[in-house]
Formats: sequence, C-alpha cells, structure tokens
Amino acid sequence: MVNSIMRSGKKSVAERVFYHALDVVKEKSSSNPIEVFHAALSNVRPLVEVRSRRVGGATYQVPSEVRARRADSLAIRWMINACNNRSERTLDQRLANEILDASNNRGASVKKKEDTHRMAEANKAFSHFRW
Repeated sequence: MVNSIMRSGKKSVAERVFYHALDVVKEKSSSNPIEVFHAALSNVRPLVEVRSRRVGGATYQVPSEVRARRADSLAIRWMINACNNRSERTLDQRLANEILDASNNRGASVKKKEDTHRMAEANKAFSHFRW
C-alpha cells in the first residue's frame, strides 16, 4: 500500500501518510486499524473482471476470474484513486475515510468493484470466448 501511495520516489512521505491514516482510523473506529484496513481491502477486492477479446472482427468483453495477486493490486489501486478524488483537505484524512467507508461496504472503491462485477455479469454470454 505504501509503495502505491508513493509519488516521485518519496517513500517516507508515503509511509507518514499511511500511518497517519491508520491513526485516524483508530480514533474514529476505536478498533484495530490493521483489521479495519484488511476488511476494507477484502470488501474492495474483485472476483471477476472483463477483458477485451478480439474474435473475427468483433471485440467482446469476456468475463474472467481475477488471480489473487491482481485482485489485491486492483483493490489497492482503486482505494488510492478513490481517496484522491475525495474532497477532504489532506491525503491522510481522505485515505482514512476511504478505508472506513470501504470497511463498511460503501464508498467509491466499493462502487468500482460492484460496477466491475455488474459488467462481468452483463457479458456472461461471451464467457465461452475465454482463453
């Protein structure tokens, strides 16, 4: 998570942002912030995604299962993108609120996961093109 937050190679800044966000989560939820973070990640982690597959001249959105490592990286990426689009003042506040929202199954990152699952469900008819 810290490496994904990092910009321009400033890892110490990214660590400070992440750990301040965990402190804010601890204050607001009065529970173990690491467990809240893991719950948030598991709520954002996708199970299926669509991939473009070109068959004969047409491009189909083919649903496929997501490997565990890719699911983790997608979840982290979606959480960081969602917290960057929030309106709170500092990045650690935005990240803390996104973690809390994701652990409660709401927020932009959980919506992104639901949209991905909905897209895969809508294109289930093309699953026989899976490779």
